[in-house]
Amino acid sequence: MSWLPLSFGAPMVLWGLLALPVIWWLLRLTPPRPQAEIFPPLKILARVLKKEETPHQSPWWLTLLRLLMAALVVLALADPVFNPREKLPASGPALALVIDNGWAAAPDWDKRVATADRLIADAGGNGDPVILAFTAERPNADIGPFDAQAARDRLRAAAPRPVPVDRPAVYARVAAVLRELPGASVAVLSDGLSAPGDEQAFQGLLGHDPASLLWGAPDRLGMVGLTAAANEVDGFTLTAIRASGDAGPRQVTSGAFDDKGRRIADAAIIFRPGETTATGRMTVPFELRNDFAAVAIDGEPQAGAVRVLDDSSKRRRVGLLSQAEADQAQPLLSPLYYIRRALQPFADLIEPTSADLADAIPQLLEQKPAMIVMADVGTIPAGARVQLVDWVKGGGTLVRFAGSRLAAAENDEDLLPVRLRLGERSLGGALSWTTPQPVAEFPPTGPFADLSAPSEVTVSRQILAEPTPDIVERTWASLADGTPLVTGDRREKGTIVLFHVTPEATWSNLPISGSFVDMLRRVVQLSRNQGSVTAASGEAAVSLPPFRMIAADGRLVPPTSDAKPLLAGPAPARVTIENPPGLYGSEEGVVAHNLLGPGAAFVPIVRPQVPAPVTELRYAFDESRDMKGPLMAAALLLMVLDTLAVLWMGGILTRRPKRAARTGASAAATLLAACLALGGVDHAHADDSKPNDIASIDAVSVTRLAYVLTGDPSVDSTSRAGLAGLTRFLIEKTALEPGDPAGVDISRDELAFYPLLYWPIDPDAAMPSEATIARIDAYMQQGGTVLFDTRDQFASGLDGSASPATQRLRDILGNLNVPPLEPVPQDHVLTKSFFILPEFPGRFNGSPLWVEASFNASNTENRPVRTGDGVSPIMITANDFAGAWAIDENGDPLLPTVPADPMQRIYALRAGVNIMMYMLTGNYKSDQVHVPVLLERLGQ
Repeated sequence: MSWLPLSFGAPMVLWGLLALPVIWWLLRLTPPRPQAEIFPPLKILARVLKKEETPHQSPWWLTLLRLLMAALVVLALADPVFNPREKLPASGPALALVIDNGWAAAPDWDKRVATADRLIADAGGNGDPVILAFTAERPNADIGPFDAQAARDRLRAAAPRPVPVDRPAVYARVAAVLRELPGASVAVLSDGLSAPGDEQAFQGLLGHDPASLLWGAPDRLGMVGLTAAANEVDGFTLTAIRASGDAGPRQVTSGAFDDKGRRIADAAIIFRPGETTATGRMTVPFELRNDFAAVAIDGEPQAGAVRVLDDSSKRRRVGLLSQAEADQAQPLLSPLYYIRRALQPFADLIEPTSADLADAIPQLLEQKPAMIVMADVGTIPAGARVQLVDWVKGGGTLVRFAGSRLAAAENDEDLLPVRLRLGERSLGGALSWTTPQPVAEFPPTGPFADLSAPSEVTVSRQILAEPTPDIVERTWASLADGTPLVTGDRREKGTIVLFHVTPEATWSNLPISGSFVDMLRRVVQLSRNQGSVTAASGEAAVSLPPFRMIAADGRLVPPTSDAKPLLAGPAPARVTIENPPGLYGSEEGVVAHNLLGPGAAFVPIVRPQVPAPVTELRYAFDESRDMKGPLMAAALLLMVLDTLAVLWMGGILTRRPKRAARTGASAAATLLAACLALGGVDHAHADDSKPNDIASIDAVSVTRLAYVLTGDPSVDSTSRAGLAGLTRFLIEKTALEPGDPAGVDISRDELAFYPLLYWPIDPDAAMPSEATIARIDAYMQQGGTVLFDTRDQFASGLDGSASPATQRLRDILGNLNVPPLEPVPQDHVLTKSFFILPEFPGRFNGSPLWVEASFNASNTENRPVRTGDGVSPIMITANDFAGAWAIDENGDPLLPTVPADPMQRIYALRAGVNIMMYMLTGNYKSDQVHVPVLLERLGQ
């Protein structure tokens, strides 16, 4: 039963609404319970003038509340559903549900799962089994039949795969199961893209004449994929495709990322109306382009919009070298002319400025090329030869071309892939041909295996290689008579390649053919910028482990358990479940295995024509909502309100018996006394921490100045009065409002709460223990500062001997990790942290303030302003700071200054302010922004 956006699963229950008038009549005849009152004489007298009434029926609002509660219960029992969906027209003894879960299904996978869940729910409601199959799973995956619950569990466990779908194989398996269930309905949830073999797949699946076909496809194919990425001369070019049905203009943005996922470039790709292919260009420097590890299209969460890059996508820097001087009048005869023309589109070419090989080769090696091409270079100087050999062994690729100089030079086994015969072989001479020799088919194990042998190329002259047992393995290309045309060999990490003909069209017409460009480009790709993980010099294909995979949503993720090693050979491998797209190899080198190839296209799928009824499905979430739970919750809430109203009308919530109150108070007092008694018997230590906790909270709540308790009452009282005076001065002159000074027992109190610890040295006090010294040392290492004040500026002996206080300080510092010290320099931050001070007097004047030294004390010329953020962990003075700061209760000074100068006390307080600002702000004042203002105030 459906009423517009609301339907009911049990509409017969709605007849219970007819009972609402009966309920209303019963409630109106049933008055609320009379309110009980305890006899209070004064209260009765206060209400003498009020008219006493006894209700004979329930209030209207309480009746309405109860009727509404009853109506909600009746509606909830009728199983209401808001925005109900229509049941899908599937019929037959079973439902075959086939879902595309390839890479194209990733953007709307959740909607597809919601649609499939509704199909399974409808089949389960009819008691029909479900055949559930996915087109991007392993061939041996179970497809059922399942019951509805098992099918739902399998549906929730499924996920899109970053691989193409395989409809023929999956549809054939489903058709085999449907032969045992004739007349079943078939539901196809496609990704909207056609794939090879679709027509035969649909014929096999729908050949059993299903009862009905439910066809699902996306409303619009809006995906964009990347089919190519080329690192060209002046930029990085991307090729993107879209579906043919998307005819309007469109612009997408692509980004390039390095191996750490950082975005380093982007480009706009614009599709004109009706175009399915578009290109974009990232114009960035060569070095930056070589850092590209992946490119992706923004806003496209699918694997086709991501393309990973390996060394083959990086432009190589190729050095060119020749001993022959170029003839400006005849450039076609230059040894490097055709090489430049062949390499320039996909490599950055560099050439030395010197013609001398001893200088030219080091110049090329300094620019770290991936490959060096030598055109008819004979003997190489000894010094340059050693550098060249080391470069090749380190991963470089050396390509050499034959010529008269190389033919006359001695064999260099370190810089040649094969041993050469002296002289050359030419048409019409000794060891010659009667006719020019064509090029044979390229060896299947060589790097040119996927190239077609040029039929128009002939060779009339060459340098022959000495026959050796491994000459066949080192031959990359040969002539029809079996003699090598191109040879190559590995040298540790590098490669040496030799073309047995000249680079100009004198010995053969190979340099003027298109195959010459393809062969050189393949050699450049094999160089891979100092190393390769694939087969390079005639080696067989190698097996590369998965390194980083492209997920279905386009993210780069670690390899999954399904990924197997990739057999990397000359021909590109297929993207499968075992070899999903991504990077294969290791950190030393990887091979890119991308989803879309250069010839890929997005062609919309065509719905098959069947004689059975066809229903179009729209991928969408189930918007229906079961209202039974919310209605029951609302009825329960009204029941609670009804209960509270009854209690309020009965007077329970409006008054409280005194006896009950007294009883409750007595019980609470008894319970409190019991808790105190139990705490005093066995758990007294539980409260011991409370004063410490309160003190800790108080210490961290406000900045406080601290002083060391020496045990001498006069010294400790002076320290406290001095810090109190400095605190008062800080509040008056600065924005800092410290709390009351704190006396600290350094042997047991926590010191981390205080940024500065004032320590008056008393020679009569006991020497601190080793544990106490260790606490002080840790405090200074963790950022605290101790201000030692010996207060003995005028107490040293006539013979220059140290005073007792100074000697005690030396004993204390002897056990600490004290840094080198120096008097505060004129440009120290302490001299300008708040006030500009040339000196730091206290009650006495003349003793310097010692701080941690940052520079050589003897080097006083051109001392720079300190720029570090550190604060000196120790300060030492003998000027009795606390004596100058000390004030009484009225704010008057306690002790006179020596000499009796009123400004000396002011300077002492200013010194204290500077010390506190330095402690709290570090070297903030050393910022160069403040230098002009400070110089102006200093009059400089």
